[in-house]
Amino acid sequence: MAQTSSTGTHATPTLGMVEFVALMASLTSLVALSIDAMLPALSQIGDALGVTDPHQPHLIVSVFFAGMAIGQLFFGPYADSRGRREALLLGLIIFCVGTVICMLAESLEMMLVGRVVQAFGVSGPRIAAMAIIRDLYVGEGMAKVMSFIMMVFILVPMLAPIVGQTVMLLASWWHIFTLFLGVAVLTGSWFFARQPETLPASRRRPFSWRPFAASSRFILTHNSVMGYTVAMGFIFGSFLAYISASATIFQEFYGVGELFPLVFATLAFSIGLASFFNGHMVMKFGMSPLCRIALKGVVGFAVIFNVLIAYYDGLPPLLLTIGIMFTGFFFVGILFGNLNAMAMQPLGNMAGLGAAIIGSLSSLFSVPIALFIDSFITTNLYPIGLGFLCFFILALVSVRLAEKARLEEHGDTA
Repeated sequence: MAQTSSTGTHATPTLGMVEFVALMASLTSLVALSIDAMLPALSQIGDALGVTDPHQPHLIVSVFFAGMAIGQLFFGPYADSRGRREALLLGLIIFCVGTVICMLAESLEMMLVGRVVQAFGVSGPRIAAMAIIRDLYVGEGMAKVMSFIMMVFILVPMLAPIVGQTVMLLASWWHIFTLFLGVAVLTGSWFFARQPETLPASRRRPFSWRPFAASSRFILTHNSVMGYTVAMGFIFGSFLAYISASATIFQEFYGVGELFPLVFATLAFSIGLASFFNGHMVMKFGMSPLCRIALKGVVGFAVIFNVLIAYYDGLPPLLLTIGIMFTGFFFVGILFGNLNAMAMQPLGNMAGLGAAIIGSLSSLFSVPIALFIDSFITTNLYPIGLGFLCFFILALVSVRLAEKARLEEHGDTA
């Protein structure tokens, strides 16, 4: 059943659906580009910066999400008080500053500082894009838009490692950061040329600590919002552990070498395929039923994956590993767009702050989970498999509690 919201007055879309989806996906995909283009370069960056612990280069990916957790808390209220366009502009400027710091880094510590600044800045475009989508769409309509955006967005994780490796072959890992600067400038120029402000001055919330605390309290004590948010943290935490360690898994454990970007792209395509499927199915079946099916799917995948890992003494054959992960990641792709839309739905005019708290909390949950799982990785897939199983089960429990709370709060059976 399609859902609507009575909270807030929605702006009218001015761009065609195709351009709007492409623009929003480009803005949000700056996050994925900043992460996945780095994956083939982690070992080389570690060598260039004198790192001896093989686990430490993984921090170049993990700390990015910690920076985003902080940045989203800033840009959420900023987007609600100063408008979406100003938040996006400030975020892009900070992102470029962080990129320059990374380019000048001569130690891992300075590189990590630059990555945190980068992540803080990229939170601006991400929050602005999410708030714009919430300004224009609601309920299953929002879930549909989010799924199509995810479908375009997923092309970046598919292509980014290939792009990063190509840059390294033609020049060096240092010029991956040059690429980031170019993409930020081009995407920002497109946005400011085409997308009007969606939060008029009459609907803005001037920042003050009392309303901020009241809005935050409303969101943090909203059981269904928090249930879906925690579930996203569990799911993404285990998935982030895989992303951070993917180069190690496929290049070192399986020895795929320069084929790593193609393997990574194949698995990322599964999530894009799921998003395409979800974009068509969500209007017919609703978000909640699809989430229930997908959660059962990811738990089932994790159980089978762990059985295979045990049977093959920690390292199943490459093609079997790719096949089972492709199937499991399809269910993960269904969850990403729907859980975020379900968490955002009750927040109305608090879209900016809501996106900030939801994104920040899910990141704060996911980073320690990923670091914990990755700390056990040595020469096999046991940590990844057990991480999937434990945290997918916890996500299933969290969603069930969120749905129970939603029924109690609103009597919504969608």
